[in-house]
Amino acid sequence: MAEIEKDVEAYLKRKVTARGGLCMKFVSPGLSGVPDRIVVLDGQIVFVEMKKPGGRPRPLQVRIITLLRNQGCWVEVVDTKERAERLVEEIASRATRVSTLQR
Repeated sequence: MAEIEKDVEAYLKRKVTARGGLCMKFVSPGLSGVPDRIVVLDGQIVFVEMKKPGGRPRPLQVRIITLLRNQGCWVEVVDTKERAERLVEEIASRATRVSTLQR
């Protein structure tokens, strides 16, 4: 059975919460195109745009992603369970590097 966006989003949420993080639904009244989720894990904050496998952000979403990145935010597009898994691992990896640098 083919994955759909809802399945990928639920998978990301399970993976993040299993590691003790938050995977919050992001809604911004009055501003369309914001990413679907804000992941807070291991001291890292990541905006995540969810897509069905192979899906791409719409032009408005690309504009918002660009605005966030220009402000120094970490923004990712996740379209598969594998990509969700890699993102969680990348967050943990960055958190470990930051923690090591702060010692």
